[in-house]
Amino acid sequence: MAKHAVPKKKQSTTRSGRRYHTFENLTRIKLGRMAQMTKCEACGAARVAHKACTACETYRGNSVSNKKAAQEAKITKVKA
Repeated sequence: MAKHAVPKKKQSTTRSGRRYHTFENLTRIKLGRMAQMTKCEACGAARVAHKACTACETYRGNSVSNKKAAQEAKITKVKA
């Protein structure tokens, strides 16, 4: 039967806390970025910063829905 690795000394509370606080701080930063809401310039609805508006589908004054339709038209489908 294989033996498992066993730590030679107890891990200090500072070392354990540092590992936990690093995770906590990264999570706080991610949540802070997710919560940024701005007003849409075109329709005035609330939207997530740096993302297209879900109400009018515009981003920086440009329509995003037209670009999606144009990209789908370019794709050729092969029938098997």
